[in-house]
Amino acid sequence: MKFLGRAAALCGLAAAIWLVLREHPADVLRLMGGAGAGLVLAALAHAAPMLANAWDWRSLIRRGERPPFASMAKLVWIRESVNGLLPVARIGGEVVSFRLLGRLGVRPETAVASLVADMQLTLISQVLFALAGAGLLLHDARSGTLRIVGQLALAVAAAVPLLLLFALVQHARPFERIARLLNHVTGGKVYGLVGRSARIDQSVKLIWRQTGVVLRYLFVWQPLQCVGTAFEIWLALYFLGHRVSVVDAFVLEALIQLISSIAFLVPAGLGVQEGGFVLIGGLIGLDPATSLALAGARRVRDLLIYLPGLLMWQIVEHARDARRTGGRARLATVASGDRGGSSG
Repeated sequence: MKFLGRAAALCGLAAAIWLVLREHPADVLRLMGGAGAGLVLAALAHAAPMLANAWDWRSLIRRGERPPFASMAKLVWIRESVNGLLPVARIGGEVVSFRLLGRLGVRPETAVASLVADMQLTLISQVLFALAGAGLLLHDARSGTLRIVGQLALAVAAAVPLLLLFALVQHARPFERIARLLNHVTGGKVYGLVGRSARIDQSVKLIWRQTGVVLRYLFVWQPLQCVGTAFEIWLALYFLGHRVSVVDAFVLEALIQLISSIAFLVPAGLGVQEGGFVLIGGLIGLDPATSLALAGARRVRDLLIYLPGLLMWQIVEHARDARRTGGRARLATVASGDRGGSSG
C-alpha cells in the first residue's frame, strides 16, 4: 500500500506539472502573485468548516465519553492533515484519530463506531451535494457543454445506490463477520476479537438509530461545512480577480470534493485536484489558467493548515512518549528505593 501511494503521488505530481506547463505557468503565477495575501486569508477560512466537522463528529460519540470540543477540533485538524498530505489512502488520519480518541478516554468500540459513521455520513453528504451541483450545472449548461454535464450528472447519480448500500451495511454485522472468519482461519487464536467486533457493530447501529443526530449531521452540520469550503473557493477567486456567484462556488466545491474522495489513493489529490479544477472550472466559465491558480490556492491552504497539523500530531505523540518514559523512570526510582530500604 505504501508503494502504491508513492507511485500514485509521483503520477499525480507529473500530471499536475503537465497541466501547469500546458497552460502557460507564467499566467498562473501572475494570477497567484496578484492575489497575494488574499490567498492566505482564503486558506485560513478553512478553520470554519473544520470547526463544524469537529462539532458533528463529536455528536456521534456517546454523551458520557465525548471529549471537549477543543480536543475534537484538534483531532479534526490532525486527521485532515494526515489524510491530506501523507500517502495513507485517506484512512491514515482515521487510524491516528482512533489512537488519540483512546487517550481522551473514549472506549475503542465507541471510537471506531464514530469514525465509521462519520465516514459513511460524509460520503452520503458529498454525493448529495455533488448531485445538487450537477443539477445546477445541467440547468445552466450551454449547448456546447450539455453532453459533458449530462454525463457528469449520470456518473454522480450512479453512485447513489452504492452509498445506500454503504449506509445499510452495518445491519449485516460486518466487523463481527470478518472477526469470526479470522478466528476460524487462525484456529480460534483471535477469539477475543469476535466480541470486540460485535460491540463495534452494535455501537454503529446505535448511532444510526439516533435519528435526530443523523439528520442534524446530514442537513445542518454537513451543509455548513460545504458552505464554508465553498466560501473558501469564492474568496480565493475574488482575490484572483474573478467574481463568481455563490452558486458557482458551491458547484465547484461540491464536485471537487467528490472527485478527491474517488481518487483517495492519490496523496493530496496531486494531479487529480488540478485536473478537476480545470474540468469543472471550465464548465462554469473559468479559463484554465484561473482554474489552475485556484488549485494553487488550495495548495496554499495545505501548506498553511495541514503542515502545521502534521507538526501538531508529532508534538502530541512526543508528549505521550515523554509522559510514558517519565512514568517508567518514576516507577524505577520507587522500586530502587524500596530495595534500598529493605537492605538497610
